[in-house]
Amino acid sequence: MTESSAASRVLVRTEGALGRLTLNRPEAINALDPGMIQQLTEALERWRDDTDVQIVVIDGAGDRGMCAGGDVRALHGQIVAGRTEETAEFFRAEYALNAMIAEYPKPIVSIADGITMGGGVGLSGHAAIRIVTERSQLAMPETRIGFTPDVGGTWLLGRMPGRFGEYFGLTGSTMNGADAVLLGFADHFVPSDRLDALREALAYRADPTGPAEIVLLFDETPEPSALPASREWIDRAFSSDTIAETVSRLRAEEAADAAATADLLESLAPTGLAVTLDAVREARRLPNLRAALEGEYRRVMWFVTQHPDLVEGIRAQVVDKDRNPKWNPATIAELPSDAGADARDFVPQRSLF
Repeated sequence: MTESSAASRVLVRTEGALGRLTLNRPEAINALDPGMIQQLTEALERWRDDTDVQIVVIDGAGDRGMCAGGDVRALHGQIVAGRTEETAEFFRAEYALNAMIAEYPKPIVSIADGITMGGGVGLSGHAAIRIVTERSQLAMPETRIGFTPDVGGTWLLGRMPGRFGEYFGLTGSTMNGADAVLLGFADHFVPSDRLDALREALAYRADPTGPAEIVLLFDETPEPSALPASREWIDRAFSSDTIAETVSRLRAEEAADAAATADLLESLAPTGLAVTLDAVREARRLPNLRAALEGEYRRVMWFVTQHPDLVEGIRAQVVDKDRNPKWNPATIAELPSDAGADARDFVPQRSLF
């Protein structure tokens, strides 16, 4: 076995035929910073033509989760200080890594055990073989801070059955392991107490052309997802053309969860909701992940450079923690028609790819 420095925020090592990348910032649920993105990218570039590495596994250290996402406190500091080019560089590097994972010539196995949200989904959700466990909690919670899903999240959301993509994109709600498999955010459910044995099998007993067959030896059927019971009202409400109409339809539903969902949407940033609805629907029509990432990059950089809600959302939820954001506009009723247009059409100073 070869191993990187114990102080590294990404542990990079090989075990048999396996290249292992372990996010190693457990005190922050392995939240991503620019150095971690660089380490992951460099390791994958190095292993691309290394014949000794036949399969790659990406996972996270600690018991709390694979990755809670990006470091939004640092993002807030950059924007407030006017260092938006640093922000743009981080997103370009992160999205390039997301695309690399999706297009990698060797099988990448992601293990989304525990909390896996935002940027964590960007690492796990585009791998060739995506594993969840009974501890998994997956989400794209960006609307909770007045933002919009990125890291290829709109690509995954746009391919969920029915209108679950709009529902999970707008609400930022959490999926368990069974939900994630049902909705296409994961492929296999493996109990967490079998993960070490799975990694050993991938390293020392896997046919390099067939890691999926190895994973199937550990795959189990989880308890059924409860989501199908909610599909009818979700599809009715979230097929509407506007956020205001979605809320109106939710209010007309008899399901208690529908009313609670309406309450949640009315507490979130109206602009972030409108931009997210537009983004998920655009991604549903796009040909590939790279095109979806480009659409996300336009919208993200619009928030970073043109609109106050991202900074305000991080301030209220993470920095000051007063949980009292002042959105602009303040209510869904004040949204202009085609409220997602400015973000959709924004042209960043530097292109993504």
